[in-house]
Amino acid sequence: MAANFVQDGEALTFTAPYAVSSGSGFRVGAVFAVALTAAASGAQVEGRRRGVWTLTKATGEAWTAYTTVLYWDDTNKRVTSTAGSNLKIGVAGTNAASADTTGRVVLYPQV
Repeated sequence: MAANFVQDGEALTFTAPYAVSSGSGFRVGAVFAVALTAAASGAQVEGRRRGVWTLTKATGEAWTAYTTVLYWDDTNKRVTSTAGSNLKIGVAGTNAASADTTGRVVLYPQV
């Protein structure tokens, strides 16, 4: 292995931008991650940037597996299919009905 390799980058330590619970999504700058533990705002938290996760979704949106591009709505702290000023984070991993409050998300690594 090259001497300058640091880590794989799938899980990183962040300063929590707001209180997060284990398994919830959060955004720091241009990076989205899922918290591996709970953390208070300003505390250190490990976040995973890849994988398939069940996350809170915006109701009123139906998702189609591997077709619906997904974004993080940092204002409402949920995943949405609305681009706007939201950060692109991945695609739907399964179909989700409009009334569903959670959905399966396949995360893209950002930046």
